[in-house]
Amino acid sequence: MGEVSRLLADHGPAFWQALLLTWKLTMASFVPGFLLGMVVTVLRLLPLPPLRFTLTVYVEIFRNIPSVALLIFIVFALPDLNVVIDYEPSVILTLTLVCSAFTADYLRSGINTIPGSQIEAALSLGMRPVQVISNVVLPQALRSVVQPMTSLLIALMLSTSLASQVPLPGRELTALVSKIANDSAVGIAAFAVAATMYVATGLLIAWAGSILEKKVRILR
Repeated sequence: MGEVSRLLADHGPAFWQALLLTWKLTMASFVPGFLLGMVVTVLRLLPLPPLRFTLTVYVEIFRNIPSVALLIFIVFALPDLNVVIDYEPSVILTLTLVCSAFTADYLRSGINTIPGSQIEAALSLGMRPVQVISNVVLPQALRSVVQPMTSLLIALMLSTSLASQVPLPGRELTALVSKIANDSAVGIAAFAVAATMYVATGLLIAWAGSILEKKVRILR
């Protein structure tokens, strides 16, 4: 405890700033990733085989490629194509693409749980396909994927550690721990503090997701 106390006394503000950067990277990638995933999901419902095939390939690529490999490609390979993106936007873009792919996959699974009779009934009532998707399909699919999306948000928060692979102006938690471990002999204490912050953030997200899931649950 003595080492932790001294560590917080010396680096407390740095840990707080690192935690804020971790939260910033998480939300800055989750929100656009979720929205993009919804767009991909809706477009995959359209009766256009070439579009469906293209978007399926998109989902499979970004769902299965390692985030670090994708970040390295964006940071070091794209400049060869005259596409240069700053380090922080590169990290956000990486996490956004991965998040969108998993979101589209989860929503597709949620849609598959909806009985086809509901869609047929909506169409028989004169609703257009777009209305069926927006008023019948998506609301139910979103209800069914609250817990998977909560887990995805936690995984995304933990994946912000890949920002330690590039020289960001600020340091997120993993990068800060690495620097402290290299500069001093309190690496274990620094890891313990960072791990506590990661766990606390994950538990907070899980708690919020549980409350949301109870509110939108159809069967109580």
